Amino acid sequence: MDNPKIYKNLVRGEWVAAQNGEVFENRNPATGEVVGIFPRSDAQDITSAVEAAAKAYDQWRLVPAPRRAEILFRAVQMLGERKESLAEDMTLEMGKILLESRGDVQEAIDMGYFMAGEGRRLHGETTPAELPNKFAMSVRMPVGVCGFITPWNFPMAIPSWKIFPALVCGNTVVIKPAEDAPLSCHHFIQILAEAGLPPGVINLVTGFGEEAGAALVAHPGVRLISFTGSTAVGRQVAEACATHLKRCHLELGGKNVIIVLEDADLDLALEGALWGAFGTTGQRCTAASRLVVHKKVYDEFLDRLVEQAQALRIGNGLDPTVQMGPLINRDQFQKVQQYVQIGLQEDARLACGGHPLEDAEHTGGFFHEATVFAGVDSKMRIAQEEIFGPVVSVIRCDDLESAIEIGNSVAYGLSASIYTRDIHRAFVAMREMNTGIFYVNAPTIGAEIHLPFGGTKATGNGSREAGTAALDTYSEWKAIYIDYSGRLQRAQIDL
Repeated sequence: MDNPKIYKNLVRGEWVAAQNGEVFENRNPATGEVVGIFPRSDAQDITSAVEAAAKAYDQWRLVPAPRRAEILFRAVQMLGERKESLAEDMTLEMGKILLESRGDVQEAIDMGYFMAGEGRRLHGETTPAELPNKFAMSVRMPVGVCGFITPWNFPMAIPSWKIFPALVCGNTVVIKPAEDAPLSCHHFIQILAEAGLPPGVINLVTGFGEEAGAALVAHPGVRLISFTGSTAVGRQVAEACATHLKRCHLELGGKNVIIVLEDADLDLALEGALWGAFGTTGQRCTAASRLVVHKKVYDEFLDRLVEQAQALRIGNGLDPTVQMGPLINRDQFQKVQQYVQIGLQEDARLACGGHPLEDAEHTGGFFHEATVFAGVDSKMRIAQEEIFGPVVSVIRCDDLESAIEIGNSVAYGLSASIYTRDIHRAFVAMREMNTGIFYVNAPTIGAEIHLPFGGTKATGNGSREAGTAALDTYSEWKAIYIDYSGRLQRAQIDL
């Protein structure tokens, strides 16, 4: 792209360069072209943003929640008006097909409408007091300055999951988006500012994790950190937060499973497996990277899956005929190739794919074939470790019990699914799978914003995004007692 646009941080309501003057390039993973130039910020910029957020908090927390929500409604309307251009820029910077980018923007819109509606609820409780002439209730209070570190695979949806509930609860925000996809977050923050958020309520600082992200986590003025990313980095974030007793919300990795039983609608299961495994080029925490298939239908399912995976059209996500875009960057590109070699070394059978695409049609991009491994043992690394790419392992099972055992045998617990016509077995799997999300006759991707999103085990620390559960992350409970008896009443004593 000739003369790429230069973008800036938003701090205290003003668009400013990094104080060190440094910048980095945001490149299209399908072509290698520069999409934009962004500030390479460091601890100085983080400090300025946190100070701005802390100052704005004093007034923003006192704005009635319905008034805060009205600003969110205006922002959501603007998102809808600009949806197509926002989706195109998203595909340019991170590669997924335009259809998916539109869905990413729509998810932000949906989250905005839902959370803005909470501005007229934010319910607490009233409860009978145990003493006469006494009133008891609980209310939600904001936490303070919230620091957000977001990933590149859903560069507008995931920031919306964090920012909308935080704002409606009365918090102020500093966000550091992923360096691989800062443009979509920039657009999102710009719209919030245009919608009327007071200066300092929302602050955007771009840069790299070890420079800006680490400084945000460590800053003593930040009361809450919400991080979405790898489990390894999540552990570091949790340790740093523990030092300062910060609230910490983690949404980490997954190694999700689709169980296909012998009575499944195979056409439906194949469609779901293809979408679950290769949607967003497998770069989703909810991607279906394991397919556990009953032995009676294993061979037929595998043959048909391979045929359909080989037929996927891979290329630039702006091409409406393309079904799968590139990997995000060279590191991820090489990681996928390394895991293909690991699978071969473990004696898994490469049923299809396994190679980068480096022909003339794919020059300049990080394109990789849709890859299917067969004959996979559940203990193999390719069946245990998160690859975050278009690689799926197909594992044979004998019955529902063995399928559930295999499904639960990984360190993660984000999403699982089962394809069956037997309602009894569906409910057994629903109960026994140790995951935060479960689907019946649908793939492991496609969560809706009004239900809690998050997982068990190494997928996080028990917090949840989305739905009213998100309000528990971004608010604190205050218990209030009003004694109008006119005398001292001692709880648990004067009974």
